[in-house]
Amino acid sequence: MYKFVYIETYGCSANQNNSEILRGKLKEAGLDFTENPEIADILILNTCIVKGPTENRMKSRIIELGKLGKPLIVTGCLPSVRKIISPNIYILGINNITKITKLIKKISEKRYQQKEFLSSNKEIKLNCSKIRNNKLIGITQISEGCLGNCSYCITKLVKKDMFSYPEEKIIENIKQDLKNGCREIWLTSQDNAAFGKDSGTNLINLLKKILEIDSKFKLRLGMMNPDNVFPVLDELIEIYKNEKMYKFLHVPVQSGSNSVLRRMNRKYTIRQFEEIIKKFRKKIPNITIATDIISAYPGETCEDNEKNLKLIREIKPEVLNLTRYWAKQGTRAACEKQVESKIARKRTLELQKLHLKINLEENEKLENSEQEVFVNEKQGKVYFARTKNYKIVIIKSEKNILGKTIKVRIKQAFSHYFLAS
Repeated sequence: MYKFVYIETYGCSANQNNSEILRGKLKEAGLDFTENPEIADILILNTCIVKGPTENRMKSRIIELGKLGKPLIVTGCLPSVRKIISPNIYILGINNITKITKLIKKISEKRYQQKEFLSSNKEIKLNCSKIRNNKLIGITQISEGCLGNCSYCITKLVKKDMFSYPEEKIIENIKQDLKNGCREIWLTSQDNAAFGKDSGTNLINLLKKILEIDSKFKLRLGMMNPDNVFPVLDELIEIYKNEKMYKFLHVPVQSGSNSVLRRMNRKYTIRQFEEIIKKFRKKIPNITIATDIISAYPGETCEDNEKNLKLIREIKPEVLNLTRYWAKQGTRAACEKQVESKIARKRTLELQKLHLKINLEENEKLENSEQEVFVNEKQGKVYFARTKNYKIVIIKSEKNILGKTIKVRIKQAFSHYFLAS
């Protein structure tokens, strides 16, 4: 029987959580872990394909790890939309990860059948045994799939339609994480604001129940699409006023042009997106805004690009997940006329430079200020902390400050983080 397992993970917080569940299940089965694939008995690659370069990286890693001649289990998003047929490579569907020990047993007994592990049934990934990447952070997946049908999105082909996990299971999972020492809870899914629309509940009800849990913790709410935020905007703002909530709002706009949004099949307008940001900033002035933009989307004109730049100048998002468009086989947008690669690179770089400049100017205003932070990570003698609005603060300290809430003074600001003492 196998003894040592090597796990390599890419992608979103849901993928990170899936690997935590994999480790927990394997530990229960008596297996140990190694950081060196060359000494492992079996390899697991948890894949992501949200971007073109990422998908290419996944394919390269499959080849590289396959050369070691050991059983390689490929899970995550890639095998759900791309055929992988090769000796010693085994597929674990994204909705079958709790069956990992069953798969390994079948591999060892040479009884593996690929179709068993590509099921599309939604399994409950809550209240499983987990080995977390960070003992202070508990990740809870509240749903799978989404209600949208964006023309560029490969993830929709993987995750399928909306499936919300039961509220009681989510609450139970969070309570268990808190009992096990977590001080920071992340809620994650493809669109948190859509939670419950398939099951008769909603995100507001869920958040109220989570915030009522009698324990000291900070709650980070993940990505929410504007069309599902807009109808509950006022209620959501009231929720964010709770001291337990990180003042961090991730609402992806994807483009500053309404004509591009229509081609993307996004179900909101720029005016609605701007109203979300405006209202949040009015009621919670120091909130951190995170958004996403896909640059050089098929058919994007010079005027559309100028609208992207204009939007960044106006809303000044603290976090910008900027992606140059890459055609994804199987999506509708891949069949449309593509922007010339040279122009696409230029536009993406222009947006990136603008955002970095604005961010640095805004962050420098906080130099010499005192900030309360929660220290949630350590690397050597360097600690990483988060402000109340989830900005990154790096602290060098001889003392053990991990897991503590402390006050620090900002010494120097950069575009994406601060140095403090």
